[in-house]
Amino acid sequence: MLNYFSLKMIDKKNITGIILAGGKSSRMGTDKGFLTLNEKPFIQHSIDALTPLVSEIIIVSDNPDYNVLGYERVTDIIKDAGPVAGICSGLEASKTDYNLVLSCDIPLIKTEVLEKLIVNRDTDADIIQIESNGKTMPLIALYKKQCHIVFNELLKKDERRLRVAVNQCRVKNIPLESKDYNTTMNVNTKEELKQLEHAHNH
Repeated sequence: MLNYFSLKMIDKKNITGIILAGGKSSRMGTDKGFLTLNEKPFIQHSIDALTPLVSEIIIVSDNPDYNVLGYERVTDIIKDAGPVAGICSGLEASKTDYNLVLSCDIPLIKTEVLEKLIVNRDTDADIIQIESNGKTMPLIALYKKQCHIVFNELLKKDERRLRVAVNQCRVKNIPLESKDYNTTMNVNTKEELKQLEHAHNH
């Protein structure tokens, strides 16, 4: 029996996972993707969450150390221009219309949260993003490939603010229930990493 849920899912072959692994984090002193939670690198948490939903994974990073993971790696079209450039590079490299974009500093992310983006897509929205505890999350979002055109134009004008770029596209927000808020926590400091480990192990 086909349930509504399976009808709303997109075939994996039409979705690419794009992980923004960025550069060195000044506050962490290392690539965030290689930080570990429960002995597993952050980037592996991202890969594990994406894998059931996508046919390919692209890692956007200038760091060749990520090659060991065995996925396609693309570099930022404009260096140090932040996530707008990263998303643009990933979308340009993608062969599919739908793309799950995820930053690599959200190690508690779950496949079920990403699935909500796919199930809630509609023909109007170019970007479907998670809203967690009142905050929109353009780095946990489903992007149509065509967004790269808008992002590219903005980069040419030196616009690097992700929210500005996102709001040039048609956006839909998917609010999470409070029990899922912790899956979207991102880690910027060693202090946050400690809090996360504590929360995760209790």
